[in-house]
Amino acid sequence: MRDAALKLFARDGYAAVSMRQIASEIGVQAGALYLYTADKQSLLFDLMNGHMEALLAAWADTVPPQGDAITRLEHFARFHIRFHAARADAVFIAYMELRNLSDENFAVIEDLRRRYEAELARILEQGQAEGCLTVPDIKLATMALIAMLTGVNTWFREGGRLSRDRVEDIYVDMVLKAAGAARAGTPTG
Repeated sequence: MRDAALKLFARDGYAAVSMRQIASEIGVQAGALYLYTADKQSLLFDLMNGHMEALLAAWADTVPPQGDAITRLEHFARFHIRFHAARADAVFIAYMELRNLSDENFAVIEDLRRRYEAELARILEQGQAEGCLTVPDIKLATMALIAMLTGVNTWFREGGRLSRDRVEDIYVDMVLKAAGAARAGTPTG
């Protein structure tokens, strides 16, 4: 049910998809879905919550390198691209369907997003303190960098002009430059 809803919401948009369509996609009567979810809103929330919880868990499971903020920023950028590249539909829904959440559900998802954003903000703050990163506003830089990294999913396709690894290298270089990294200038990795 979750996979079918994810696919339909990503393809057609949450507002355009009915519970009846989801049921048809998996070959059951619409009423059967209510054995597993209270309603369509709950299903959307579960998908978004699952994505954000998986993102935070995956980040917690990585072992960010110790050391300077530039090394940690590169690690964050690579992690973000790799994690999101494998979940295009979930990423699309997590960012584009926020407007369809109830106020209560929005607050939960927003809290999870802020927790993830705080990880990047801490790296940028460390870089400011070390003098190796220069951004005029930590919060704005955090939002801009995450949007830039997430944007890879909107256009990148395997088999295109650049490999995923090459795109990742170029994006890491752009992130470092955008953060005013002292050693930015050549792709790392």
